[in-house]
Amino acid sequence: MNQAVIDLQDVEFAWTPAGIAVLSIDHLSIGKGERVFLKGPSGSGKSTLLNLLGGVTVPRRGTVTVLGQDLGALSASTRDRFRAEHVGYIFQLFNLVSYLSVLDNVLLPLRFSQMRRERVRQRGGPRAEAGRLITRLGLGAELLDRPATELSVGQQQRVAAARALIGGPELVVADEPTSALDADTRALFIRLLMEECASQGATLVFVSHDAALEPLFDRGIALNDINRAGRSPHVVNA
Repeated sequence: MNQAVIDLQDVEFAWTPAGIAVLSIDHLSIGKGERVFLKGPSGSGKSTLLNLLGGVTVPRRGTVTVLGQDLGALSASTRDRFRAEHVGYIFQLFNLVSYLSVLDNVLLPLRFSQMRRERVRQRGGPRAEAGRLITRLGLGAELLDRPATELSVGQQQRVAAARALIGGPELVVADEPTSALDADTRALFIRLLMEECASQGATLVFVSHDAALEPLFDRGIALNDINRAGRSPHVVNA
């Protein structure tokens, strides 16, 4: 079995110390290089789980281990550094910096990670690697010096993916990144994203409420099936 990149044990999270749990997971394990589709309706806890995986928040009970590191044992600033070094995020609304060029948006994670800067240096330097990723994701390298605001939604999505992938993070998390795209564009983007993750040996956790995308992935996880928060103690799933 693959080495676990993500391992959750007896995890419970609530927004206040005495509050009702919004996430309660006995166990979740995702192996190195896996491409996992995490599905669930709005309000099922998807964003909460992603915050735990990135160390943005910590559980009030249990352990969230990413790449062998118990995130709850780290200080907030150390979790921030860990996230910058090891995790690439593709946000639902892309979160590109409007006043920066495509190149500067893609290179943004390198400002916060020495490890990722070194990997890029070994691959020919920042501009060369940014151009490779942009081209690999189906855009022309001539866009690198264009303002991000001049791009279409589909182009912005690919720039956001290149930003997440630059420097070879071991874990890539995509949070509903295809919600604004048509079906053909969605499928192409996911295929390109998977191929680039595979070439870098990265684990991909792709979050969406669109269950039609699940067959494209190695494994699907329904958050409602693993999250015990809010369930009646008298109900047992078959």
